[in-house]
Amino acid sequence: MTDLTELGVAAIRDGVAGGDFTALEVAEAFNANVAAAQSVLNAFITPTPEKAIEAAQAVDAKRASGEPLGKMGGVPIGMKDLFATKGVQTSAASHILEGFTPEYESTVSQKLWDAGAGMLGKLNLDQFAMGSSNETSFFGDAINPWRRNDGGNAALAPGGSSGGSSTAVAARLCPAATGTDTGGSIRQPAAFTGITGAKPTYGRCSRWGIVAFASSLDQAGPMARDVRDCAIMMEVMAGFDPKDSTSLELDVPSWEASLSPDMTGKRVGIPREYRLDGMDADVAKSWDDGIAWLKDAGAEIVDISLPHTKYALPAYYIIAPAEASSNLARYDGVRYGLRDLPEGAGLQDMYAATRAAGFGAEVKRRILIGTYVLSAGYYDAYYTQAQKVRTLISHDFKNAWSLCDVALAPTAPSAAFALGDKSDDPLAMYLNDVYAVPASLAGLPAMSVPAGLNSEGLPLGLQLIGREFDEQGVLNAGLALEQRAGFVAKPEKWW
Repeated sequence: MTDLTELGVAAIRDGVAGGDFTALEVAEAFNANVAAAQSVLNAFITPTPEKAIEAAQAVDAKRASGEPLGKMGGVPIGMKDLFATKGVQTSAASHILEGFTPEYESTVSQKLWDAGAGMLGKLNLDQFAMGSSNETSFFGDAINPWRRNDGGNAALAPGGSSGGSSTAVAARLCPAATGTDTGGSIRQPAAFTGITGAKPTYGRCSRWGIVAFASSLDQAGPMARDVRDCAIMMEVMAGFDPKDSTSLELDVPSWEASLSPDMTGKRVGIPREYRLDGMDADVAKSWDDGIAWLKDAGAEIVDISLPHTKYALPAYYIIAPAEASSNLARYDGVRYGLRDLPEGAGLQDMYAATRAAGFGAEVKRRILIGTYVLSAGYYDAYYTQAQKVRTLISHDFKNAWSLCDVALAPTAPSAAFALGDKSDDPLAMYLNDVYAVPASLAGLPAMSVPAGLNSEGLPLGLQLIGREFDEQGVLNAGLALEQRAGFVAKPEKWW
């Protein structure tokens, strides 16, 4: 029999529906991989093998009785531990929420279960989704399954914040996983691990039941082996939700059925501001290869300008911490989660002690930044100015769409770096998001597609950015890249 863990979403869905294998066989195979890798890769915070088995048995029973199996019938997935899952710990990789078990299900995860998917477990991430390397998790680092080809054994970052998701998909611990993207947290880890990750237009997927980081930026999306699998999963995850005031009341297109790699008549914009001084040579070559591939697919390549790009990162690191400082104020030790109550302490003392013990260093840093920029003396100087810059960045993209249909750029400024390389320098860590943040600030759909390996044998990703609501254009361009890149590499198993 084919190794079931080498199959992606579409192949598993179709194989189960066609009777080539059972959903139970698939779940058992992935459960075995999760168990074998857990102590080494640390991709999961809470494995849930029984949930995967239960969902698989339900799908097999439906097939036996001739009932429809759903768009993801028989596909077990990993769930980023930022999505509330009823009866299963939802920790946001933090100490302050350790042991918190919701009595409700997030809208996105419920949609996936309703479509026939099963849950292999809750995946590791940077604490409260704040980080670019999965090093801020209270439960330890997730480890990238890739290794450099120089013979060294340095453990590499899987990217962040969705580092557990990227590790699990790349290491064949699950065929797909959910991620969330605030400033690149789906795309950057996808690039670091040689998988595909997509962020839909802001509002396409409900935020209800997702632990909030920055409410005007957070967006759920799929992480999978290829473009088709992302299209399938995003189709299930998306849709209007009256419980989320930012949810878009739009029909969900048939993205999978409409996939086409033909770029004839399409214009691909190359943003000149993304050619940074000192750009990594392998990243630059990968970008040039992507331009040639899309041209070969029939696209016209055009030069575009996004003049306010250089202000995107500073604006993001004002807006996101400001929203985080507001959202995280709810963790006070009163209603749920950790409570640290020193003997004889008053209410304010309990707040301080609980937050001091429950939040990690990076979370505290961002809360302090956010509180500062929202304070009475600095609100207009920082937060208001950053919001104005955000509007200018959005206008840059709107102007560019008069010249092109999608934009092509690198996903990240480098391949995966070693764990610990940047953890002592927050600014160097923040620069990992330099290519990803502009699309997030503008609320645009974007995805990362693996484009090849660098000179050290590590994956590099190319990013496609589309106009608002045009996920199909992004997916189609991604498919054109995917077919021409022919990326089939996977990490050599060492765990």
